[in-house]
Parts: sequence; C-alpha cells; structure tokens
Amino acid sequence: MGDTTSLGRMRKNSTRLDHVVLWVADPVAAAGFYQDAVGLEPVRVAEYADGKTGFPSVRVNEETLLDLVPLTAAERMDMLPGAADAAGHPVNHVCLALPAAGFDRLRARLEERGVPMSEIGHDSFGARGKALRNFYFRDPDGNVFEARHYDD
Repeated sequence: MGDTTSLGRMRKNSTRLDHVVLWVADPVAAAGFYQDAVGLEPVRVAEYADGKTGFPSVRVNEETLLDLVPLTAAERMDMLPGAADAAGHPVNHVCLALPAAGFDRLRARLEERGVPMSEIGHDSFGARGKALRNFYFRDPDGNVFEARHYDD
C-alpha cells in the first residue's frame, strides 16, 4: 500500500483502484445513465449489445472503471466460493472526487434529470483530507454514490 507521501506522485505500478463492479438490471441503460447524468465515458457498450463481451463499463478517469455487470451473471461468478452471493449486496457507496466546476456540473445534470440527491455537506473526510463540499445520489439500480471536491 502507498503512503501519504506518494499522494500526487503516481507511478505506473503503484497501488490504486482499477475498477468497481456494480450489479445492474440493464447494463446498456445503466451506461446511458452514467454517460448522460453523471458525465462518464461509456466503454464497450456496443460490444456488449452485440454479445461480444459480458459487460460494458464507464470510465471514471484514465485509470479507473465502473464495470456494469448484469445481475443475471451472478450465477457465473465463481472466482471464489460464495462469490455469486454478492449479487444484490451493494457496497454502501462509491465516492467520485471532482474539481469544483465538475461537482457543480454533475449536480446540475442530476437535478435536470430529477435524480434524488442529498443536501450538500461540508468537511467530509476522505483520501485527500477534508472535502469542501459533498452530496449523495442513487443510480437507477440503487447503487449509492457520493460526489465531492477538495478545493476551489
């Protein structure tokens, strides 16, 4: 694991988050939500729709994806005993850190689409210290996200 002195000095082989797998009812619709409402880039959606890959993703940044895995694939999750049982057991939430302007654009896009959101909070602790502002929202499959920014 990295220490706080490596914050900001990313190396090709440093430890960092690669992807998070989200269980979704309709991966194409989920990718549309994340593209339109959240502003993330879709990856492999056409390939998934053509049956060429098992799931699409959306890109959070150049090194992190959210994989949008259909709930129907749970029975094939056999990498560990009991792995299929993770279907329907969501993580409490995933947090996206954005620049201040991106934070404001995300909140506006969600509001335009009628996505329920929490009030804006302040001074929430995270990987980079205390965030100036944060809020929570839920995707159409019930996955909870936090959006935050650390500086102006």
